[in-house]
Amino acid sequence: MKALLEQDLKFLLLNAENLFLLFDQKPSAEDLDKLDENQWQKLSTSLYDNKPLHKLKELKSLILAQKPDIIMLCEVGGVESLNNFNEYFLDQQYSAALIEGNSDRHIDVGFLVSKKLSFYFDLQSNKNWPIQFNYDPQGPSLKFSRDVAELRLFSANRDQPFLILLLTHLKSHLDPERVDAQGQKRRTAELKALLEIQKELRKNYPQTPFIVAGDFNGNASRHMTDPEFVDLYTETEWEDVFELSKIKSELRWTFYQVRSGGGRQDGKQLDYVFLSPELHSLLKTDTCRVLRYKDEYGFDKDWPLTLDAKLQLPSDHYPVFFELEKVKIW
Repeated sequence: MKALLEQDLKFLLLNAENLFLLFDQKPSAEDLDKLDENQWQKLSTSLYDNKPLHKLKELKSLILAQKPDIIMLCEVGGVESLNNFNEYFLDQQYSAALIEGNSDRHIDVGFLVSKKLSFYFDLQSNKNWPIQFNYDPQGPSLKFSRDVAELRLFSANRDQPFLILLLTHLKSHLDPERVDAQGQKRRTAELKALLEIQKELRKNYPQTPFIVAGDFNGNASRHMTDPEFVDLYTETEWEDVFELSKIKSELRWTFYQVRSGGGRQDGKQLDYVFLSPELHSLLKTDTCRVLRYKDEYGFDKDWPLTLDAKLQLPSDHYPVFFELEKVKIW
C-alpha cells in the first residue's frame, strides 16, 4: 500500500480510575471555576460519584502538557462522561469514541482522538466475542468482563485502515464469589480471545500494523511473566514499548500497592502498550516513559507510601506515554 504521507503521532494510555462526569444540568465553564468539591458533587444525583474536581484538574494539566494525539482510557463512566471530560477539561480538542461494554461497574474503555489530525477513525466493539470459558462447564461461553475496543484509523478509504488500535481492560484480581482465585482463569481466557481477535484482523488487514494496549491486571512483560500471558510471546511478535526502549523495570511501574502501616510499597507494571513488528522501528524510544503526577508547583509528586497519599493522586494508575515517527498514512 502506497502511503499518502507520513506523520509523527503521540499516544497516552491511562486507567483513569472511575472517570465519571455526569450532570443533572450542565454547568457553564465559568461556574465550574467557582465550585468547591461539595458543590461539584451536587451537580449529579447519579449512583456514581463524579471524579473529584482536583483530580480532574490534575489530569487536565498532565494531558495538555503532553498534547497526545490519541488518548487510550480505561475506567471511563460511559460516553457522556468522556464527552464532558473533553468539553470541560480538555478545551474540546478531541473527539470522543466509546461504546458501552460489559462492565458491571459501568467502567468502559474509550478513546480521545485529536481534532487536529488529518485522518478519520471508526470504532468497533468486541464485547460480544465469546471467550470460550465459563465457570460452569455446561454453561454458555462468557464474554469479556469489559471489552476490546477497536479503533481503525484511515484516510481515503475506511476499508483500508493504516493503523488499528485494540484497547482492553482484562479481568481484575477480584473474586467475590470465590470461584476463580485472583481472576486468573477468566483473565487467561480473555487474553486468548484478544489474540484471536487480532489474528482475525491480521487475516483481513495483512498490511495494517497494530497497537494492543490496556490494563492487563498482571505481569504481561517478558520478565517473570504471569502464566496467563505466556501466549503473548509464543503466538505473537508483539513487543511492549518499554521492552523496545530497554527501560529499567522499576521505571515501568504504573501501579503501586501500598502496604498497611505505611512506608512500604510494591510497584508493578499493569498497563501495557504492545506494538506489532511493523511499528518497532517507528518507536521513538527516548519518548517512552511512565508520566509522574505534578504538585501545584510543577514538581514530580513522590511515589505514594501511604494509602492517604495514594488516594490523593488523580488515579491509582500512572499514564504511559510514547511517540511513533513517520507513521505511514494511506
